[in-house]
Amino acid sequence: MTSAFSLATGLGLSALRGATLAEVDAAAALQHRTDRKYLVPLDEARTFVRLLAGSHHVLDLGGRRTTSYLSTYFDTEHLAAWRAHVQGRRRRWKVRTRLYAEDGLCRAEVKTKDGRGATVKHALRIPADAYGRLGPQAAGFVGDVLGGAGIPVTAGDLAPTAEIRYVRAALADLEHGTRVTLDGALTFRHGARGAALDPGLVLVETKGGARPAPADRLLLRLGGRPVPLSKYVVGQSLLTPGLPDNDVRHLVRTHFTTQTRTQPLLERTPAA
Repeated sequence: MTSAFSLATGLGLSALRGATLAEVDAAAALQHRTDRKYLVPLDEARTFVRLLAGSHHVLDLGGRRTTSYLSTYFDTEHLAAWRAHVQGRRRRWKVRTRLYAEDGLCRAEVKTKDGRGATVKHALRIPADAYGRLGPQAAGFVGDVLGGAGIPVTAGDLAPTAEIRYVRAALADLEHGTRVTLDGALTFRHGARGAALDPGLVLVETKGGARPAPADRLLLRLGGRPVPLSKYVVGQSLLTPGLPDNDVRHLVRTHFTTQTRTQPLLERTPAA
């Protein structure tokens, strides 16, 4: 599996100028944004990064240029969040706890859509040992956000349904306030079932305004095409037998592999 070190090396991140988290957040926090996603071969992703070096900085955390992400997603018994995304409903939502492993930072996060289809992300910092569950503080936060968005779901309706892990590099155009993330070593886990993205691919996401950013235009020139890919939708489609057919099936068959293991995979991983 692609490690944090090999992703940084494979993408050539050492050639970019570094930026601190404070600098990236000040210029491109983007809690309200439009996301575009691309599945890109690693060698093309390296070319993409090289061509962005003049305009983008890489998030540098004390010399570390990638971060390991662990995200546990929550849904209702009948997978209401998954179905809302698959069916393209206007009121789509996701609830997760996310652990930034090397930093010991954990957040409860809720993502909703506004009336124009842009993503709105809400986040609450919680203790690292609360990862993977919705304690009282997180549950209250989730209920308030979902209720404010007109989504008739409470935290009490939710249970963990999938864990998604990956290694991420984050680039930011500090002048224009846009970001690009590149994810490798993408895996999905639930119970005894697991799945993974082809290790020769990188999931690239551009995060900006309604108009495509220069990074999007560069990806198009390199042969990339946006894909309607939600990590959570793909993960559930891979891990849950018997779900109805949907638009991600071609991606699932082409770019992901599944496996069944003999021991549970939703274990907790302590922060480094």
